[in-house]
Amino acid sequence: MSIRVVKPGVLTTVQDGGRTGFQAKGFNVSGVMDRRAYRLGNFLVGNYTDEAVLEMSMFGGSFTFLESNYIAITGADMGATIEGVPAPMYETIFVREGDTLSFGAAKDGMYTYIAFAGGLDIPQVLGSRSTNLKCALGGFHGRKLKAGDILPFRKPLDDLGDLRVHRLPEERYDSNAPIRVVLGPQDDYFTEQGIRTFLSAPYRVTEQTDRMGCKLDGETIEYKDKVDIISDGIVFGSVQVPPKGTPIVMLADRQTTGGYAKIATVITVDLPRLVQKKPGDTVYFEAISAKEAEKLLKQEQQQFETLLLHYGEDLIG
Repeated sequence: MSIRVVKPGVLTTVQDGGRTGFQAKGFNVSGVMDRRAYRLGNFLVGNYTDEAVLEMSMFGGSFTFLESNYIAITGADMGATIEGVPAPMYETIFVREGDTLSFGAAKDGMYTYIAFAGGLDIPQVLGSRSTNLKCALGGFHGRKLKAGDILPFRKPLDDLGDLRVHRLPEERYDSNAPIRVVLGPQDDYFTEQGIRTFLSAPYRVTEQTDRMGCKLDGETIEYKDKVDIISDGIVFGSVQVPPKGTPIVMLADRQTTGGYAKIATVITVDLPRLVQKKPGDTVYFEAISAKEAEKLLKQEQQQFETLLLHYGEDLIG
């Protein structure tokens, strides 16, 4: 069966790990903004695979369950309730047929996720169920959800068997710790003073921030002659500096290539903290080496592997 959208919220879309392997043909990767919250949500409902979730931005919606299923809510706290009763975050929850799951405004962070046991029965387009809004591709008819939409479950479960992981520590997004970056690949386009400014000045997240890019306001970054380059590839976390001199961090719906110099790249493990920043929040940057960034990524991966090692035999695949 399925769930029915009662209220869609500001921006609710179907997303998964992204549409990889097609950037050379001009297709954005898309996918979830907060990959850590996404992975933990799927883990809590026993999903081994890259199952699609619902991603809500800033203000969540409400959904009536037309069939019972297990879910997990991760990411930003939007004050979830089930039939008016507060629902926990980062915990496996059984929702009964006929129940309505509702959300309000994000109390901290920007993006909230609902993972469903067995996933959503959404057709794959180019190997992904993610919504590409600009191309009206994938997801639920290539668009954000609206009232009345019905999304079917792929393999709903009314029993998770002996699954032992029912609760994980909640993620917090109120930290002012610097966002760590690796300088380059075009940091040589900037003066020493410009790089010092980038790594010391506070930047404010602007209202123009969206799934494509985190636009920042603050001190201008001094460059040598120009910041225009021959367009080259962009990754999740690339920090572009346009002629105006204030940085833009490219996110999930980024374009495939760009023509502005990239002063740095946000390291993978810090991307969740960055994307969960709200307009008005302050961002500081700190440079680390590529080797250190790789070490941190391996440590995070080992944490997930440890969870699977200890509990994976009990997960529903």
